[in-house]
Amino acid sequence: MELNLKKPIAFFDIEATGLNVTKDRIIEISVLKVNPNGLEDAKTWLLNPDYPITEEASKIHGYSDKELTDKPTFKQKAKEIANFLKGCDLAGYNSLKFDIPMLVEEFIRAGVDFDIKNRKLIDVQNIFMKMEQRTLNAAYRFYLGKELENAHAAEADTKATYEVLKAQLDMYANTEFTDKEGNTSIPVENDMQMLHDFSMHNRNADLIGQIVYNKDGKETFNFGKHKGKTVVEIFSKDPSYYSWIMNADFPQYTKKLLTNIKLDMI
Repeated sequence: MELNLKKPIAFFDIEATGLNVTKDRIIEISVLKVNPNGLEDAKTWLLNPDYPITEEASKIHGYSDKELTDKPTFKQKAKEIANFLKGCDLAGYNSLKFDIPMLVEEFIRAGVDFDIKNRKLIDVQNIFMKMEQRTLNAAYRFYLGKELENAHAAEADTKATYEVLKAQLDMYANTEFTDKEGNTSIPVENDMQMLHDFSMHNRNADLIGQIVYNKDGKETFNFGKHKGKTVVEIFSKDPSYYSWIMNADFPQYTKKLLTNIKLDMI
């Protein structure tokens, strides 16, 4: 279906030095502008962020600091990018949470007025997630092709979860999966250890993912001002951080884990 447009709409995606909207910088922005008459115009800018690229980000988009040193900065291209986006609504994937806030931050730093008040902002990911819900009801319908009766009754939900897992094992048997680092595997197999590993977004040290294991197997903060730093490093440099956590609203299991780490340091 062709888009019913009253003004141009710009589909765009950015690659950045990291995921922190306030601190990280754009290194690539690609825009596909679709006009009401159906004509399309595309442009891509590769930029020198003048800010270090995180190892995690580099693994995803493949850019390194060295290969961008001769590229123009965002500030040098800001007016050109703003002019290309002039009068356009904006669309992207996860754009409301990441791309649009980061783009606006860059324009502000560059001293370029980029007003978004009169623009329609469309996030394709949010449409996808709302229409293809990830509830147990939706999973039951998707994998088993029928409606879940007595939903939200504990007994019915428990049985449905069991049936969904068995259906997933059937559907994804011998199905390859490629992770963010480009590693390919067949992770959905009838093996509880493999299913455990694939269920985890991170290698959690605690239960809710506030503390995770880094690539070296060290417990690492996954939140706040010390995110990405090991617990031992921070407790050594800033002992008061432990006291703050103990008095803050953290789960008891997380506090117990951190207490054990601190005791092991003595």
